[in-house]
Amino acid sequence: MSGSEEYKNLKMIEPAFDSQITDLILELNYLKRRRLGGSTHPNVFFQLKDIFHTLESIGSARIEGNNTTLAEYIETKIEAPATIPQGIQEILNMEKVMEFIDENVRERNIDRAFISELHKMVVFNLEPPPSGEGDRTPGVFRSIPIRINKSEHVTPDPLFVNDHMEEFFAFVNRSFPEKYDLLKVAIAHHRFAWIHPFTNGNGRSVRLLTYAMLVKMGFRIDVGHIVNPTAVFCFDRDAYYRNLSAADSGSEEGLMEWCRYVLSGLKNEIEKIDHLLDYNYLSEHILLPTIRYSCERKFINEIEAKILTACIGAQVLRAGQLKAVFPKKKSSEISRQIRRLIEKKMLQPTEKNKRKYVLRFGNNFLLRGVIEHLQGLGFCR
Repeated sequence: MSGSEEYKNLKMIEPAFDSQITDLILELNYLKRRRLGGSTHPNVFFQLKDIFHTLESIGSARIEGNNTTLAEYIETKIEAPATIPQGIQEILNMEKVMEFIDENVRERNIDRAFISELHKMVVFNLEPPPSGEGDRTPGVFRSIPIRINKSEHVTPDPLFVNDHMEEFFAFVNRSFPEKYDLLKVAIAHHRFAWIHPFTNGNGRSVRLLTYAMLVKMGFRIDVGHIVNPTAVFCFDRDAYYRNLSAADSGSEEGLMEWCRYVLSGLKNEIEKIDHLLDYNYLSEHILLPTIRYSCERKFINEIEAKILTACIGAQVLRAGQLKAVFPKKKSSEISRQIRRLIEKKMLQPTEKNKRKYVLRFGNNFLLRGVIEHLQGLGFCR
């Protein structure tokens, strides 16, 4: 059956009151209202937010076959090469889109103009198929039939793509009672993937669109605990495709199972982030092991390791506190060591011109250790 003849009506589903989906909706709406809290300093936590964005970008690209490793991507963060490989460019594009979403989505409708801009950014500077992951017509809905790799789904005829997308935008922007918001996100993700409106880059676009919808409805870092909600789709590629396929018929049962999969994954991601808001957990399981890891591999020397360890212990370090660590060193020498670590981007002032410092690990050799231990704890793959 053609895409124009099946699954015609895009509609909301009605889970039973005693279903797992209803329980997940109640839990997630509670978590959405919780203010950002915990004992981790915001400067440290927001660095982790950036790392999670990076990990999501890598994971999303891997779903589409990008073989860039974490190590390769980290090296570009540290070394900043003059020529950027296509696999790295694809990931950088997705990070740029997330910045664009964070800055713009609350004031903008999710409409054709927004989706077009998002897609242009996704495929920016990428060679089109078959050699690359770009698109010959960025931001323009497809005018040719396409097939999805490793999927039995037959995408709608290009003649009907515009109609399907108009229905999609009407559904996304329709005002439902709040209890349906998360179901709308899950159903919209599947529907966009089902339509496959662009010639290429649809998978990356729909995962970023899902992020945009969650931010727009209040699952955002300045209110709630969401840092990287789309990681649910990237953690297990086979489960992602399997659950998408189950919903392709548009049956109530298939869509229910897809929504349960999305909401369960989202809840798991929030619980991971709660660990990072607990500074005792963060310092013991990630930050202190990172310093040991970096010292063992000679990324930092012993003096730097002592200063950074003291900073982790204090969370916010004052220069005077290092006198206890280096009782024989003069204050001027301690100040020079702090300046060196600031220059190496391993410490940063909490505020401009303030002599209080926190750990910095977003774009230096410490990043390797942070990601190594996040992986070991199951935060990413």
